[in-house]
Order: sequence, then structure tokens, then C-alpha cells
Amino acid sequence: MPKTLHHHPLTPALSPKGRGRTIWNGFESHMTPEQVLNEFKKAGALLTGHFILSSGKHSDVFLQKALVFQDAKRTAKLCKALAEKIRSEVKTKFTAIVSPAVGGIVPGYEMGRQLGLPAMYVERQDGTFQLRRGFQLEKNQPVLMVEDIITTGLSSRECLDAIRAAGGKPVAAACLIDRSGGKAKVGVKLVSLASVKFPAWEADKLPPHLRGTQGIKPGSRGLA
Repeated sequence: MPKTLHHHPLTPALSPKGRGRTIWNGFESHMTPEQVLNEFKKAGALLTGHFILSSGKHSDVFLQKALVFQDAKRTAKLCKALAEKIRSEVKTKFTAIVSPAVGGIVPGYEMGRQLGLPAMYVERQDGTFQLRRGFQLEKNQPVLMVEDIITTGLSSRECLDAIRAAGGKPVAAACLIDRSGGKAKVGVKLVSLASVKFPAWEADKLPPHLRGTQGIKPGSRGLA
């Protein structure tokens, strides 16, 4: 069974890019990676076990963001910090937010609230992300893509492709946690509230402590 992570022997490596703080309009504009991970810990959302991530890779750490998002105040705190960081780092104007279902819906809408912009989401139809439910983008409308957590960037790239297919123009992407430590490439500027490196392995390259154990899929890739 997955366990809440109190002290994990494989402590995540914090990306140097994520350590600094930005001053915006005279105040500290974002949380440190340590503070972000602490919010996940307090929510009981930093788990250990054997997990199969949405990317298909295996890991002994999973960030169960649903336990974070059930707390509206905690979600607002994290998204406010991310919104402030975006204001500081993204210089190109955007007029809408689009997120991938299912995991990106809550942070996407909260980011819309923080930035005062409409928020939409794409969902899978016949295996491909598409805007549905009457959501529309104007031709070349500048869009910020918002994710919850990025590992390889696959879902983000698929979401960005869907934005382009709907006529929009992605100008940047944002996420709460980039667990690739800055290695994931999505094709546009990526702003993360915390950039950390949790280990992840291909199925045929599992470390000894995961071999012979059954991996579980706690993510949402197969749901939408």
C-alpha cells in the first residue's frame, strides 16, 4: 500500500533554477521548492510505494495532487504563488488558460481566478486531446497552458498540440511541480513553482527494491 512520505531515502534533488526567489512589485513572488513540497507533505500527498506514472515510467514516489486540491485554501496558496511567478517570467501577453483533463482542471481554473482569465480544458476523445463542451479559442489567441505535475512533458505536449489544433497560440506553459528537475521539454517556455528530481525508471530497468513488486497506476491518463 502507498505510504505518506515522511523521510524518503531518495531525497529529491532540488533544481538550482527553483531555489531562487523573485521580487515582483516589491514583494517575494513565489515559494521555494521546499515550501511547495511541504504543502504536499502536510496534505498527505507525498507517497512512497511502486507506482506507474502517466508517462509509463515507474517510480517509488508519487505526488497525489488530488489530496492537495481537495483543500481550496492550499490550492489557492500554491496557484497564487505560481501566478505571481508567471507574471514575473512570462513577458508575452496571453488571454486564456487551457489545461489537460483530468489532473490539470483544478489548477487551471484556480489559475484563471488568480489571473482574471477564462479557463478551459481539453479532454481525450478517441485517444486525442480536444476542446469540447463548447470551449472555443479565437484564431491565434495567445494561451497559457497549465498543468499540475510534469514528468516527461508528454501530456503537456499533447495539450499544446490540441490548443494549436483549436486555433490557439501557446505562448508558455506552467505547472506546480516539474518532477523532471528541468529536463522535460514541452516546446514552449515552462514555468514551474518547484523543479525537483524524483527518480523514475523504464519498466525493464527497475531498481532492486521495485523488482518483483506490483506497480499501481494512481494517475488519470486512462480516465480521460
